[in-house]
Amino acid sequence: MTTFTEALLEGAKRMEIELDPAAAERMEAFHRLLQEKNRVMNLTAVTEDGEALRVHYLDSLAPLGLGLVRGDERLADVGTGAGFPGMPLLIARPTLQVCFVDSLQKRLNFIQEALEALGLRADCVHLRAEDFGREQTHKERYDLATARAVASLPVLMEYLLPCVRVGGAALCWKGPGVEEEKADRAAALLGGGRIDLKPYELPGGEFHHLLARVEKTRPTPPAYPRKAGVPAKKPL
Repeated sequence: MTTFTEALLEGAKRMEIELDPAAAERMEAFHRLLQEKNRVMNLTAVTEDGEALRVHYLDSLAPLGLGLVRGDERLADVGTGAGFPGMPLLIARPTLQVCFVDSLQKRLNFIQEALEALGLRADCVHLRAEDFGREQTHKERYDLATARAVASLPVLMEYLLPCVRVGGAALCWKGPGVEEEKADRAAALLGGGRIDLKPYELPGGEFHHLLARVEKTRPTPPAYPRKAGVPAKKPL
């Protein structure tokens, strides 16, 4: 019977992702911690090994196969939830400087516990996405900002681009039906270039997946991001 680690390595190979066996073992260890914590706290609806391997771990690692993450960047994982995509990316590339951002402290407590258990280092920041992008210690400081299963693409532009430096990029995980035209307009207002959609396939999957990459081409105007809650109610 194929183990979680073996299946993860095989899936990564099919997606042309370089993954060290020790990193795959560490990712399985994180998954077991997530399963355990999920018994007492609602972190994810997907805990079964096979499905979680695809929709959480391989999906989070997709930027590595697409050449969108080198492994030495400062990365803000905004609305990280249970740690996706930031934790799999950090485990696979420990040289990343990751900042996990979430509006719920209990999620960050779990991530901090997992980091300590796995011998990894990262920052955890308890803020809403809009507030994170406005704070001077985080505004336009990151090479990459990521978001997975958080909001529509136009809204994500206002969550992510303010914390990305000029020359960096926002990476958004999306399914079919991307609001590309509206997102292009939002990105332009926030200092971003055109939306670059990168398709990829997960092993054994039937769905079309996309990574939307938006390069930061100029500084974000001081008016953005708007106050917490406004971007979701009134997307640009």
